[in-house]
Amino acid sequence: MHTIAIVAAQRHRRASWGYADWNGPPLRCGPNRGRPPRLSMMSIDTAFLRRCLDALERALEGLRRHGSDDVLHEVFRAACVKESELVLEQSGKLLKKRLRPWFASNRQADRLAFRDVFRHAAKHGLIDAEACERWLRYRDNRNDTALDYGTGFAEATLKLLPGFLTDARALADVVEAADDG
Repeated sequence: MHTIAIVAAQRHRRASWGYADWNGPPLRCGPNRGRPPRLSMMSIDTAFLRRCLDALERALEGLRRHGSDDVLHEVFRAACVKESELVLEQSGKLLKKRLRPWFASNRQADRLAFRDVFRHAAKHGLIDAEACERWLRYRDNRNDTALDYGTGFAEATLKLLPGFLTDARALADVVEAADDG
C-alpha cells in the first residue's frame, strides 16, 4: 500500500511540473529527483532585464545630450547608476537559473555567490573567460563604491557602461538560449 501511495504522489508531482505524459519508471534519487531527464533547458524570461537594458541605454543617451551644468545631467547620471545596479543583479539571478542543469539540484545553483555564478558560466562555456573577468570587474565597481554615491562613483560607473551594455545584452541572449550545449 505504501508503494502505491509513493507512485501516485510522484505522478501528481510530474503532472504539476508539466510531465504528465511521461510514463517512465519512478525516479527516487539522483539529479532529477523524481522528474524525467531533462532533454533541453526551458527558456527563461528576460523581459525585465531587457527593459532595464533599454532604460539604461536611454538614460545614457540622455546623459550625453545634456551638459554637466544642467540639472537633467544629474538626473540621467543617477538613472544610469541605478539601472546599472538593477541590470547587474538581474543578470546574476537569471544566470543562476541558466546554470541549474549543471548542478544536482536547483538549490545548489541558487546557493552560488555572484562571483561563482559567472565562474561556473565560464567553466560551462556560457560565457568566455574575458567576459567573466569583465563581469567580476563590474561587480567590484559596484561593491567598492556601494556607499559612495558621489560623482566619483558615478563617473567610474559611467566609464564602464558602454562595455557593460554590450556584455549584458550578450548575457541576456545566453540566458534565453534553450539548448544546454
